[in-house]
Amino acid sequence: MEQIETITAIHHPVRRRIFEYLYLHGSSQVGTLARALDQQVGSISHHLRMLERADIVERADAPDGDKRSSWWVAKRDSFSWSLDDFADSPADAVLAREAERINIAVHVRRLQEWKKSASRSPEWDGFSTDALAWATPDELADLSASLSATLDAWKRRIDTDDGQQRRPVFFFAHGFPTLP
Repeated sequence: MEQIETITAIHHPVRRRIFEYLYLHGSSQVGTLARALDQQVGSISHHLRMLERADIVERADAPDGDKRSSWWVAKRDSFSWSLDDFADSPADAVLAREAERINIAVHVRRLQEWKKSASRSPEWDGFSTDALAWATPDELADLSASLSATLDAWKRRIDTDDGQQRRPVFFFAHGFPTLP
């Protein structure tokens, strides 16, 4: 179970972008992050400290050994949580619901931006998938675990040193009870 501090830290828009940049590019210097994310160095430093407190990122040694520059690296590669995790604390439940709302908005915004993007091309068109089935709560939890395992296995199979052109790919899926 994720801590509420972790969830609220990662769902700030700038912090999420910092985490994603570090996850995709590896250790980076504060100035590099600021330029890549079009932010001020002071703002990036502040958000990195917030992410560090939530145990999401950590300081890294500079590749050249220079102790004067500040380098950071992501400590993990994913986050998973449920509103049910915070049912015992009304205050945490409110924060978790807001984080969930923000998370869904980010998913939808990313999809909308991609669909409107002038840089789309047929070979990078992405995909859409959905399904409707009968399931128990345990079967829905099993689906979630299976999808996570499939994504983890897929990411491990990718050989980033094979010379192929790659772009960051965002995948999201939601499974929930519904009515026809």
